[in-house]
Amino acid sequence: MFARTLSIQLKPNKFAEFTKTVEKSILPLLRKQQGFREELVLATPDSVDVLAISLWDTEKNAATYDGGTYKDVLKTFESMTVGTPKVVTREVISSTVHNIRDAAAA
Repeated sequence: MFARTLSIQLKPNKFAEFTKTVEKSILPLLRKQQGFREELVLATPDSVDVLAISLWDTEKNAATYDGGTYKDVLKTFESMTVGTPKVVTREVISSTVHNIRDAAAA
């Protein structure tokens, strides 16, 4: 399993719009992507910093999303964010939610 982390900075007073957009637009898009497993979005209402973590079956699935649908996601967030989002993909080594090592050993 692979985790794709996205760090973005919101414009002031865009937190509510951002969270609504994630729920109504972004999550339905992600659920349609091959290999998508889960999305975690971490933020606080009084902060402009957001960290989103998406989990993918394979690195290839994460890369396919990055080269395709993600460009549409960026356009959706354009009016709410400042600067260039930072994306990093890493292998998930351990998880208490998903049996990563048990599945790899099988």
